[in-house]
Amino acid sequence: MVAVRTDQPQLANNNGKDKSLESWIWDAACSIRGATDAPKYKDYILPLIFTKRLCDVFDDELNRIAAEVGSRKKAFQLARADHKLVRFYLPLVPDDPEQPVWSVIRKLSDKIGEGVTTHMRAIARENPLLQGIIDRVDFNATTHGQRDLDDDRLSNLIEAISTKRLGLDDVEADIIGKSYEYLIRKFAEGGGQSAGEFYTPPEVGTIMSRVLQPEPGMEIYDPTCGSGGLLVKCEIAMEENAQGKKRSVAPLKLFGQEFTPETWAMANMNMIIHDMEGQIEIGDTFKNPKFRNKQGKLRTFDRVVANPMWNQDWFTEADYDNDELDRFPAGAGFPGKSSADWGWVQHIHASLNATGRAAVVLDTGAASRGSGNAGTNKEKTVRQWFVDHDLIESVLYLPENLFYNTTAPGIVLFLNKAKPQTRQGKVLLVNASQVYEKGDPKNFIPAVGIQRIADTLIGWSEAEKLSRIVDHAELKKNDYNISPSRYIHTSDAETYRPIAEIVEELAVIDKEARETDQALQTILKQMGVGA
Repeated sequence: MVAVRTDQPQLANNNGKDKSLESWIWDAACSIRGATDAPKYKDYILPLIFTKRLCDVFDDELNRIAAEVGSRKKAFQLARADHKLVRFYLPLVPDDPEQPVWSVIRKLSDKIGEGVTTHMRAIARENPLLQGIIDRVDFNATTHGQRDLDDDRLSNLIEAISTKRLGLDDVEADIIGKSYEYLIRKFAEGGGQSAGEFYTPPEVGTIMSRVLQPEPGMEIYDPTCGSGGLLVKCEIAMEENAQGKKRSVAPLKLFGQEFTPETWAMANMNMIIHDMEGQIEIGDTFKNPKFRNKQGKLRTFDRVVANPMWNQDWFTEADYDNDELDRFPAGAGFPGKSSADWGWVQHIHASLNATGRAAVVLDTGAASRGSGNAGTNKEKTVRQWFVDHDLIESVLYLPENLFYNTTAPGIVLFLNKAKPQTRQGKVLLVNASQVYEKGDPKNFIPAVGIQRIADTLIGWSEAEKLSRIVDHAELKKNDYNISPSRYIHTSDAETYRPIAEIVEELAVIDKEARETDQALQTILKQMGVGA
C-alpha cells in the first residue's frame, strides 16, 4: 500500500517537464479534439493512460530482474516463462530489449487503431484480472463507415501520453490515482446529465469516509460504485487515521457493483491504479446483487457508501414484493413508483452487519416528501420505519450546485445499526447549505469546510446555524420530516425551506395525483362507470 500522500499530485522526478501530472493528463485528453470534446473520448483515453502505467511498471520490474540476471533480454525471457515474477505480464517485446515496453505501442505507424486494439487484447489474455477492462474498447471502431477516432488523432494521443513516464520511481500509485480521479472529474464537468452516474464530488466522498471511520481490514461495499471514487476515499480515510502506521496496517477490502460496462471498467482501472484491494462486479444491484453469502443470502459488510442515481422510477411494486433477500421489511417495503431512493436505503441497510454503518447520498426531497400531506405516503412510511427503528444517526444537508448532473443540494443519510446509547432516540441534523465556495463550473466545499462538517458529524455536536440534535418526538411531531433545513435556519431572514425543495415536492405530489387519477379512471372503466 502507498505510504505517502500529498494534496497535489507531484512527480518524484519531472521527466524533464515542469508541468503537473494533472495538467499533463488533461493535455493528453485534449490532444484528440480539444477540451470541449475530450469527455466524449474518455473510453479511449483512460485505458491508454492505464496501459502506459502498466508498461512503465513492467519496465521497472524487468530492470529489477535484469540487475540480477545480467540483461533485459534475459529478464524478458524469464518473465515470459514465469508470469509470477511480475504483477502483470505484458506480451509486448520491443525489437531492442533495451527500449521501453511502451515503445511497441508508440512506434505503431500503420493501422494504429487496429494495432492498439490487438495489443490491448493480448495484454488482457495474459492477465485474467484485466479481461473486460482494457480490452473492451475497439480503437478501430467505425460509425457509418467513419472512424470514431482516426489514426491521426490516436497518434497524437499516444504521443501526448508518451511525454511522461509513470513507473514506480516516477509517480506513486496514490499520486497517479489522484490524477486519474482528476481526469474523471474533468470528464464529469463536460458529461452533462450522465456525469453523476459515475462521479461523486470528492469533498462529499471525503466527508462520508471520514465520518464512517473505517478501520484496518474492514470490508467496505458500494452497491452503485460508479468509477469507484467512494471506495477509494474510504481507503484514504483509513490510512490517514493510521497516523504514520500505514505500512503496518491491513488494507480495507473493497467491494462494488456497477451496472454500466464502461463505468465498471473505469472502476476496475481506478482500483488497480490506486494499488488497492478490490472486487468490482457488473450488473443491476437492485434486481440482482452479486455479493451473496454461502447460503445465497445478501452478504453483509462493516461499512457501506453509496450515491445511487436519484429518483429512479423504473422499479415497480413487484420488484419489491418478489425480493427473496429480505431487503424490504414489513412496514417499510415499496416507497412508491416515483422514487427508489428509500428502496436503495433498504438495500444498504440489509447489506450491513450487526455493527455496520452506512453513508448514502440522496435527493434532498427524500428527507421530506410526503410529510405534512393528508393521508398516507409510501415514501414517508419507509422513512418513518427507519426513524422508529432508530437506524438514522445523522442527516447532512449539502450546499447546492455541487453535483455534475443537477444543481439540487442533496443530502447524506448516515445509518448506524449499533447506535451508542447516548445517541439513541435522537438524530443529528446538519445544515451545511452555506458551507461552500463558488467555483466554475460547480461550487465546492473548501478543506476547512470539509473538516468542520466532518468534525460536527463525528463529534455529534451542536452549533448555531449549523447543527441540532433532534429527538424522535420532535421528528414525529413534524410528520417524520428529517430535512435539516426544516429545523436549522442558516440566517435570521431564512424562515422557510428552500424554494427548489418545495417545488420538487410539489412536482412529485402532482405526479402522484395524476397516477392515482389514472388508476381510478381504469377501475371505473372496468366497472362500466362513465364509459
